[in-house]
Amino acid sequence: MNILLLGSGGREHALAWKMVQSPLLTRLYIAPGNAGTAGMGINLSLSVTDFPAVKEAVLSHHIGMVVVGPEDPLVMGIRDYFLSDPEVLHVPVIGPAKQGAMLEGSKDFAKQFMIKYGIPTARYQTFIKNTLTDGIAFLGKLDAPYVLKADGLAAGKGVVICHSVEEATAELTAMLRDERFGAASESVVIEEFLHGIELSAFAITDGISYKILPEAKDYKRIGESDTGPNTGGMGSVSPVPFAGKAFMEKVETQVIRRTMEGLKAEGIHYTGFLFFGLMNVKGNPFVIEYNCRMGDPETESVVPRITSDLVALLQAVANGTLAAETITTDPRFATTVMLVSEGYPDAYEKGKLISGEEAVVGSMVFHAGTRMEKDEVLTNGGRVMALTSFGETMQEALATSYLNVQKITFEGKCYRRDIGFDL
Repeated sequence: MNILLLGSGGREHALAWKMVQSPLLTRLYIAPGNAGTAGMGINLSLSVTDFPAVKEAVLSHHIGMVVVGPEDPLVMGIRDYFLSDPEVLHVPVIGPAKQGAMLEGSKDFAKQFMIKYGIPTARYQTFIKNTLTDGIAFLGKLDAPYVLKADGLAAGKGVVICHSVEEATAELTAMLRDERFGAASESVVIEEFLHGIELSAFAITDGISYKILPEAKDYKRIGESDTGPNTGGMGSVSPVPFAGKAFMEKVETQVIRRTMEGLKAEGIHYTGFLFFGLMNVKGNPFVIEYNCRMGDPETESVVPRITSDLVALLQAVANGTLAAETITTDPRFATTVMLVSEGYPDAYEKGKLISGEEAVVGSMVFHAGTRMEKDEVLTNGGRVMALTSFGETMQEALATSYLNVQKITFEGKCYRRDIGFDL
């Protein structure tokens, strides 16, 4: 079977790396891909949100399945597009339809869903420009710190934590009145701050049953000791040491199962991946957010630990036979360290020559923001590469990742030196 994988980041390179190990795969196409995915299959130069172009690629390359990596095409309705077109109706799209993708596409929708179905989450209210004054008054009813979330998609950067009511008031004003995140912050969710430690849980579902994938912990802040602005993610660790059997049983019964039951009750036939951003609060899981796809950079540490055939799992999702599948995992730790461009997550330069990948030993290198030009690999984004390593302990895996980080060079290379510090 030929598969088309949509996306261009480290998540997509990791998925591609796993897919090409399957005997069920004939040829892999990646759109638009990056310099790393070019070694896994054939990159196609098209936008993931140009649905007519995606359809044309599916028809011309005899694609049997489309796997959607990023959230944008899902929230915009790529699955709905395929289901409504007789020419590609038969081609399964791995990812939810637009209604299900609203769990990520709207923070307010997600919060309402959680409250309705008894899924543990922080108390909140949602405000728009016309209710800015009410939002400021609501801040006065909460204790610092304050969590402000742009309702729509903001590339992982729409969540701001403020440590004083003055800072929160200024930030809320910037988001609503000054449109700091554009259309994404036309509505803003103000949440009660939860004290605990974060982790990410993942499930894959065919809309009937689900399977739980390995959990991970990612590091969103640009600076060490979790300082500075949020990024798309600076590294990840899987498994998560504090997420033992008792805690993960709570995650399944209180979060994952209730979410799946809620989706069915709403008449939402959700298929594909579902990401649960969690906070461990005194041993109890609270949902911070949903994503309608795998996380990045969590995928780079989760997918290498899956020893099952990923393509077989995806086929079972498409066929509604996931209940018959078994997911097996590598018990070792996998740790990911992300190399980023200087200036990220704000302004940064592209086109810097990358060298040294051939010297890496004992780590997997997953490309993110890279491109090929005249047989040279150049930076092409804020997050450039992810280095993932296995180890019997987290410390052993991290030591290997950090050793190989030194071997890759490009102008302005930055990374966090404390991934796993809080574990």
